[in-house]
Amino acid sequence: MIEIRTVNVTRYITPLREGGSLPAIVQADDGFKYVLKFRGAGQGTKALTAELIGGLLAQEIGLRVPEIVLMHLDDSFGKTEPDEEIQDLLNFSTGINLGLHFLSGAITYDPLVSDTDGLSASKTVLLDSMIINIDRTAKNTNLLIWNKELWLIDHGASFYFHHNWKSWESHLTRTFPSIKDHVLLAKADKLPEAAAEIKAALSEEKIAEIVALIPDDWLDDAAADLTKDEMRAAYTAFLCSKLDKIDLLAKEAADAK
Repeated sequence: MIEIRTVNVTRYITPLREGGSLPAIVQADDGFKYVLKFRGAGQGTKALTAELIGGLLAQEIGLRVPEIVLMHLDDSFGKTEPDEEIQDLLNFSTGINLGLHFLSGAITYDPLVSDTDGLSASKTVLLDSMIINIDRTAKNTNLLIWNKELWLIDHGASFYFHHNWKSWESHLTRTFPSIKDHVLLAKADKLPEAAAEIKAALSEEKIAEIVALIPDDWLDDAAADLTKDEMRAAYTAFLCSKLDKIDLLAKEAADAK
């Protein structure tokens, strides 16, 4: 059974001024530091949902992801923050956010000098094909090297169909041609083996278990005609459709390679 902890933010340490989302390093009441992704940032809770599902799927298929936690942020932080931009972000993010365990001393993956094994590269390529992650390119790898091992971070740009729920079903039959730009594609030399391991690790039940962990209020969407249960069912159906096509996604990646 997949379990995810909930912790409370006790100290805001410093912002990580990356892109427009302004994640931050914070400390929680368990004594550990986390990279906090805010619900009040640009893409809101949809990015947190994508981060949660993508990260947990990665863990299930044997890839390394910093521990994912739900992080409760109370309204006291916004009242004491002098920076107006950060103050607004904190105020809009009261409630449940998402955190990744902070990997102190980790360095950004550099495709020119960093190394990884072919199976991990292949699994990462196929995972990103499944979740339609457009944000793992040479310009922005969203990969870290920590203790000489490859770690995956930042899946918030995945599942872009959920920004327009009216057309989500049209994505069920699609593959992912953008995989041609994946930073690890050149090293993905074990795609058939990776596909077999993913099929062994995942099932409709496992996917539904992961989707069930999305906090209810992350699924509030005034622009959607779907209920929260229907949104969960849509995420599950989408991922099951990709799992059914995993061999086709592996062929697409191999052809692009």
